[in-house]
Amino acid sequence: MANALQQLIRERLDRQGWSYGDVARRGGVPRSTVHHLATADRVVRMPQATTLEGLARGLELPLDTVRRAAAEACGIHVYGGPSDEDQAAAAARSNDPEVELLIASVQQLSAEDRRHVAALVESLLGRSARPAPEK
Repeated sequence: MANALQQLIRERLDRQGWSYGDVARRGGVPRSTVHHLATADRVVRMPQATTLEGLARGLELPLDTVRRAAAEACGIHVYGGPSDEDQAAAAARSNDPEVELLIASVQQLSAEDRRHVAALVESLLGRSARPAPEK
């Protein structure tokens, strides 16, 4: 079964009638990189930000769509899709080096450790969404 990034690339190529070379030229990434991401059974590491940006340009898709597919291909489950309001915030965070480091680091964890990190993040997000206790 194809991973999320493979599916995204293949569907876009089929729908638009493009080749790996077409995507590579438009995105400014090597054809071999596009081919590898479209055919690799397992993406071991999250592709670099510049690769994802080029792939998004080449596929004519939003960067967040490509980034989410790549994360899921690496075994990083991304819950839900961003709302319209969240897309502006996500775009602002996309250039945050701390966020990029965290995303890149999580992929190096075991599946069990990633589940622990996901639970911690969900807990922290839930805590920040609750109103502060009155004094």
